[in-house]
Amino acid sequence: MSGAEDSYEDLTECGLSAELEQELVHTQRNCVFMWVNSKNEPFGVVMSYLPKDGKFWLTAAERRKRIPALRRNPRASICVWGAGSDLGSGRTITYKGNCVIRDDRETKDWFYPEFARYLRSDPDQAEVFQKFLDSPERVIIEFVPDYKLSFDGELMWARSPGAVG
Repeated sequence: MSGAEDSYEDLTECGLSAELEQELVHTQRNCVFMWVNSKNEPFGVVMSYLPKDGKFWLTAAERRKRIPALRRNPRASICVWGAGSDLGSGRTITYKGNCVIRDDRETKDWFYPEFARYLRSDPDQAEVFQKFLDSPERVIIEFVPDYKLSFDGELMWARSPGAVG
């Protein structure tokens, strides 16, 4: 017999539950942020993010290559991986979506303090971090996901009890 039930050909049933997705997104602080550069080549970097209202909020200096690239083509992807957390390295989720580059004071005024507190639990460290973030040439990336693909390695292993020893 050869098919989805006795191989890893079809892993569609191995996605994260909605609860595990939220736990992963809100436990981790970093993602791999990917976009297409001016030569239409994919590129990615590790970035910190703030999850809020179903979106991912990130920040970078205007001079970073990803900012003009996103202004040309707002499509991007984010991958959050469970490595280093209690969820384990076998859990991951990737989102595709559009980015909006924000540089208005209203967005900066709520984002910088919230982002700093999310990344630095010590209030004094968060305050210092916030001051360094709030620079004239820094912008905020609002990533709005419209597609997701997740994987839960625990579900894959549950399908193959003979492989676990």
